Amino acid sequence: MKKLALHWKIIIGLVLGIGWAFAASYLGWNDFTRNWINPFGVIFIRMLKFIAVPLVLFSIIAGIGDLKDMSKLGRMGAKTLAIYLVTTVMAISVGLLLVNVVKPGEFVDQDTRIKNRLSYEAWAMEEEVAIKDGQFFTGDPQYAEYLTEAQQAASDLSKDPNAKTKLETAKKAKDEGPLQFLVDMVPENIIFSIGDNSLMLQVIFFAIFFGICIALIPEENVSSLKSFIRGGNEVFLKMVDIVMRAAPFFVFALMAGVLSQMADTPAEVFEIFKGLGTYSLTVLAGLFFMIFIFYPLVAKAVVKPLTYREFFKRLSPAQFLAFSTSSSAATLPVTMECVEENMGVSRNITSFVLPIGATVNMDGTSLYQAVAVVFLAQLHGVDLDFAQQLTIVLTATLASIGSAAVPSAGLVMLIIVLQSVGLNPLCIAIIFPVDRILDMCRTVVNVTGDATVSTIIAKTEGELNYQK
Repeated sequence: MKKLALHWKIIIGLVLGIGWAFAASYLGWNDFTRNWINPFGVIFIRMLKFIAVPLVLFSIIAGIGDLKDMSKLGRMGAKTLAIYLVTTVMAISVGLLLVNVVKPGEFVDQDTRIKNRLSYEAWAMEEEVAIKDGQFFTGDPQYAEYLTEAQQAASDLSKDPNAKTKLETAKKAKDEGPLQFLVDMVPENIIFSIGDNSLMLQVIFFAIFFGICIALIPEENVSSLKSFIRGGNEVFLKMVDIVMRAAPFFVFALMAGVLSQMADTPAEVFEIFKGLGTYSLTVLAGLFFMIFIFYPLVAKAVVKPLTYREFFKRLSPAQFLAFSTSSSAATLPVTMECVEENMGVSRNITSFVLPIGATVNMDGTSLYQAVAVVFLAQLHGVDLDFAQQLTIVLTATLASIGSAAVPSAGLVMLIIVLQSVGLNPLCIAIIFPVDRILDMCRTVVNVTGDATVSTIIAKTEGELNYQK
C-alpha cells in the first residue's frame, strides 16, 4: 500500500466514501456519518484553506522579489489574463452549443412547463420586466387551474431561504459600479484580507506590490527579508506535503459526508437526479469535454513529450482533491505542488499564474452558467435569441472573474447572468438539488484549466522543465 501512488490512494478513498454513503443511507447510519465522519472532511478543507493564503502570499513575494527584469512580470501578467479569457469564452461557447442542441428544458413534461411559463409571466408583470417571446399556453382549457398552481409555485419559490440569500448578495453586486472589481482588488486592511479566503485577489494584489518593491530595493538591504520569505514558503510547502499524506482518509470523509447530507436514502439521491437528469448530463458533457479533450490536447500541443495518459497521471491528485472539496482555493496548495513537481513548471510561474487562476479563471463555472440560464429559459417557455445568448457570454465571462474560489459561489454569479437576460433570478432554486455534485465536477475543470494555462505560460517564458 505504501508503494501505491497518491492519486490511486485518493481514488480508493473517494470510492470508499461513496460506497459508505450509500451503505449508511440504506442502513440508517446517516446521523453517525454526519456527526462522526463528516467533521474530518471539514477539518481537511480548513487545513488546506489556512495553508493556501499564506502560501500564495509567500510564494508570490518570493517569485517577484527575485525578478531582475520587471518587464517580464508585465508580459507574464498580460499573457496569463489573455489566455484565461480565451479559455473562459471557449468554455461558455461549448456550454451554449450543447444546451441549444440537446434542449434539456424541453424534456420536462408539458404541464410543468406551462405552469413555469405562467409563473414567469406573473413575475415579469409584477417586476415590470418585458415578457420574452416564447411558448404561450393561454389557449389551454386548463389555463385557470394552471395559473393558480403557477402562482402558488412562484410564491413558494420566493420564500426559499437559500435563493433569497443569494439574490440579496447578487443584488448588492449588481448595484455596484462597473469598476467596483478594481476597487475590490485593493485591500483596506491586509490582515483582514489574509483572514478571509474570499478576498484572495486582495492578497495577490498586496503580494505583487510587495514583491515589486523588494525587487526595486538593493539586494544588501533586503537579503534577510528574502531569506525569511523563502523559508516561510518552504514551511508551508512542507505543510502541504504532510497534509496530503492523510488525503485518502480525508477524501473518504468528505465524500461520505457530502452524500449523506444530500438525502436520507439511496432512492432519494437517484430521485434528485431523475427530474434534472437531462440538464445534469448536458452540464457534465460540457465539463467532460473540457477535462478530457480540450485541456489535454492544448497541453500536448505545448509540451511535445507529454502524453494523454501522463497529463492525467501528473495532475490527478489536484483533480481528485478539487472534486472532493469543490474549492479551487482549498486545492491551490496541491495544484501548485503537482504543477511544479510533476509538470516541471518553475516556481516563479506557479506562484504567479495559479493563484490568479484560482481567483479569476472559472471555466467550469462559466460553462455551467451558460447551460443553466438557457435550460431555465427553456423550462419557462422563453426563447433566447442570438443577441441574448451573446449577452450570456459577456456577462458570464465577467461574472466568472468575480466568483470567489469557494463552494457554490457560481450560484450567486448565475443570478446576475439570469437578470441580464430578463429571467426570474429566484428560479435558481429549481437547480439547487443537483448543484453540489455539479459544483464538484466544475471545480475539476477550473483547477485543470489553471494547471494547463500555467504550463503554457512556463513554456513561452522558457521556464518549463518537463521530464518523462
